[in-house]
Amino acid sequence: MTYFQRLIVNTLTFVSLSVIFPNMIFVRSIWMAVVAAFVLSILNMLVKPVLTILSLPLTLLTFGLFSFIVNAAILKMTSSFVGEMNFGFSSFGAAILMAVIMSLVNAIVSERNLDKYGE
Repeated sequence: MTYFQRLIVNTLTFVSLSVIFPNMIFVRSIWMAVVAAFVLSILNMLVKPVLTILSLPLTLLTFGLFSFIVNAAILKMTSSFVGEMNFGFSSFGAAILMAVIMSLVNAIVSERNLDKYGE
């Protein structure tokens, strides 16, 4: 999946999750969702590798489940950079749930993309 496809998928995921869970995630507009997806991609590129290495013992101890906590922390960082008034979560637990759902959505879309191109 290309970078722009991933941006579109994350944008649509943010918007749809804000409609499905209005008390857990807030997105002011589609443009704020685009900005949040862009900031998320930058944080995934720069900050997530450091957090993943630092949390490796806990990730191994929990058989990989701690990676959802790392993803939730990245989502909370995204909301703080974009601004809580434009994009935010009601709690860290909501960010964990959104991280799990976003991981599932990205896995499904990536799998469908592989099937489409026969790789």
